[in-house]
Amino acid sequence: MRLLILDRDGVINAESPQFIKSAEEWIPIPGSLRAICRATQAGFRIFVVSNQSGLARGKLDIEELNGIHRVLNQEVQHAGGRIEGIFFCPHAPEADCRCRKPKTALLEAIAARTGADLRSAVFIGDRASDMEAALAVGARPILVRTGHGGEYADTYAGESRVTVCADLAAAVTLLMEEAA
Repeated sequence: MRLLILDRDGVINAESPQFIKSAEEWIPIPGSLRAICRATQAGFRIFVVSNQSGLARGKLDIEELNGIHRVLNQEVQHAGGRIEGIFFCPHAPEADCRCRKPKTALLEAIAARTGADLRSAVFIGDRASDMEAALAVGARPILVRTGHGGEYADTYAGESRVTVCADLAAAVTLLMEEAA
């Protein structure tokens, strides 16, 4: 069993400086839904992990977040893919919780649910906190240049433990080529 863990904003869908607050604001990055479909067909079990401090800040409520995730799942299913679970941190950065990336409680919850060894997982994200969380649990980190990834690409360009790809589609293509 191979886990593919994806950050949401900036990896699957377009980022917003004002938070994604409704299903109408959720806009997939071109190629991301097809990439999830390809990964599903290749046998990956796909999970999403996301810091959603907009909940703590009052920018959206849990019903609105659930609506966003319903649309995400529907769009992925329509493209032929499957997301097995979405795990999110609802806390503000100053809350010092265990689940806000780069802390690892969300990743540990996926491991507990699946029985998988995170050292065989791939974690694709667009922020340093995603790369740090992946490295902390022994997962393979892939930074995409979409979302905030361009801000961190130079930092990780010389880091042998982090692979940098243009976007989710390119990252999935790389994983497929490596598996061939």
